[in-house]
Amino acid sequence: MALDLRAQKRKAEALLSLHRCGDTLVLLNVWDPIGARILEKKGYHAVATASAALSASLGYQDGEKIRRSTAIDLIARVARGVAIPVTADIEMGYGKSLAELEETVEQLIESEAVGLNLEDSLKTGEGKRILRALEEQCQRIAKVRQVAERKGVPLVINARVDTYFCLSTKEDATEEAVARAKSYSKAGADCIYPIGPGDEATIRILRDRIKDSINILASPSAAPLLVLRELGVNRVSFGPFVFRSVLRRFVEIAEAVMANEDYSIFGEVMTDAQVDEFLRTEPEPD
Repeated sequence: MALDLRAQKRKAEALLSLHRCGDTLVLLNVWDPIGARILEKKGYHAVATASAALSASLGYQDGEKIRRSTAIDLIARVARGVAIPVTADIEMGYGKSLAELEETVEQLIESEAVGLNLEDSLKTGEGKRILRALEEQCQRIAKVRQVAERKGVPLVINARVDTYFCLSTKEDATEEAVARAKSYSKAGADCIYPIGPGDEATIRILRDRIKDSINILASPSAAPLLVLRELGVNRVSFGPFVFRSVLRRFVEIAEAVMANEDYSIFGEVMTDAQVDEFLRTEPEPD
């Protein structure tokens, strides 16, 4: 199937406009096409994938443990399964070098996704995270923008800032996040994603000091969505928490069946017709 770059450009522009429309873009992160179609049917304006959910659904930990080709295939299945824009979590970019990152971005555009998350930290052998040098990460963001411009698809770059994972105090992490936000925006990022803090006080500081669009992770302990809207947060995503909530329910079902309980654990299940509403009828193409 030939790639319609003009249609993809329109989707990318639509996704960017959702960051700047004055309302909060809410992204319930998915890991498969049926999840994306449910969100589309329910009126969501865009869809995001979650790398941790994609990996876990295949039995792997997060952190680029699945192959790049596997990740791109899953992202493509989601992006091609809906008409609304899809933004993908590509973790560190599946490439140490700029050339490898370029290949990832080219493949992402081929998948029909129109946005991406790009992390600015690396994992050490001990499993700890360390921040990339600021200049290096700016070069990586600039490379993504360069590829997107060459392809004619203005990818929405959500630059993830991992300072809250890497620095010892919240104050230091906030100062570094603000500094990196400014540099990442100059390098070509459209949205800044200071992942970690969900408390109102920290988010208020970030919102006041970061001039560009910001993305906040809605963890179970984060400030309520209504508060995030009032603070002027442009984008709220849920990372792996939707997947983990669904997985928790599956574990409860498995435990109940093992305990020889009745079937009330299943509750009111969806009918065939209700599920079919979100499924395609044609065979999968070759």
